[in-house]
Amino acid sequence: MDWRVPLADIDFGIAEEEAVGKVIRSGWLSMGEVTKGFEQEFAAFIGAKHTLAVTNATAALHLACLAAGIGPGDEVIVPSLTFVATANAVRYTGATPVFADVESLDWLNISPASIEACITERTRAILVVHYAGFPCDMPAIMDIARRHNLTVLEDSAHAIGSTLAGRTLGTWGAVGCFSFFSNKNMTTGEGGMLATDDDALAERLRILRSHGMTSLSWDRHKGHAYTYDVVDLGYNYRIDEMRAALGRVQLGKLPGYNQRRQHLTSLYRELLTELAPEVQMPFGEERGASCYHILPVLLPPGTDRIHFMEGLKSHGIQTSIHYPPVHQFQIYHKEWQQRGASLPLTEEAAARQVTLPLYPTMREEQVEWVAQAVKETLGFL
Repeated sequence: MDWRVPLADIDFGIAEEEAVGKVIRSGWLSMGEVTKGFEQEFAAFIGAKHTLAVTNATAALHLACLAAGIGPGDEVIVPSLTFVATANAVRYTGATPVFADVESLDWLNISPASIEACITERTRAILVVHYAGFPCDMPAIMDIARRHNLTVLEDSAHAIGSTLAGRTLGTWGAVGCFSFFSNKNMTTGEGGMLATDDDALAERLRILRSHGMTSLSWDRHKGHAYTYDVVDLGYNYRIDEMRAALGRVQLGKLPGYNQRRQHLTSLYRELLTELAPEVQMPFGEERGASCYHILPVLLPPGTDRIHFMEGLKSHGIQTSIHYPPVHQFQIYHKEWQQRGASLPLTEEAAARQVTLPLYPTMREEQVEWVAQAVKETLGFL
């Protein structure tokens, strides 16, 4: 469909084309100098000691769990209001994801009180998600982790450039995981990044990323090594030089992109408050600085969400849902029912949530079109 206002859009131009073309002409296509430069620049941007580029954020999450020593018999506390990869990465290790509720209908991030209620003798880690780019309550979560001797991992797929207390999200826990998927604030199409300040974790992540090998093809190409050993059961989670080249260009644009997203989100809040005050825009309170990855709203209770989304579609406006709760998916639901636990705030928020369009090249008049369409569509329901 040719959307009048798409949900998201990318901003690629001559700089991206030239960066990829330069890689192709170089003749070296996988994890070389361009990847190393991307990692160094990303580390400087977020303020981390070590960063490692990987093929996608799901790979990053998997490696983070493995490097943290998570395995069969362990439990990891995660939110249910997230993309399924967050929980799946825990399952990949043989561990069990345990779902915690969100803080409130205004702050759709994992609740510290719910985390604490989920802790058992099997709990090994807390895997937080900074939903929509807004910070979790990291001081409270880090305090819980210290008191219970738990590792904190961060799914920062939504949060490239978000900060809390002057510290970039993804650098609070032991390992942070970032996504460069095509709808993210900066994109390489597919791609991800790991971040840590821990030297030992960084080395383990580096080994696991590429088949458990002690040296890479690039090292041997440059004459820094002649052979290699395999010291662990590693994976092929390498990124290629073309995507690393895209990442370097996109990273340079990111601060401006995020500022634009902030401006458009403020405009949305102003217009929806005026035109459709019955629609709730979460994250109204002050906490840190968001990168404004997506624009989630909650429809009035009882609204037919599909009819609402169809109504916006008739105006040429694309919407989405972020997210169906993971604990309600078939693959997780039976096991979760057996626990006898409930996530009332997650379930209410997820049933009412719709994501409206937001991207840096979006024009103010398009935000006005969306807000007006929201008003008109609700008036017919």
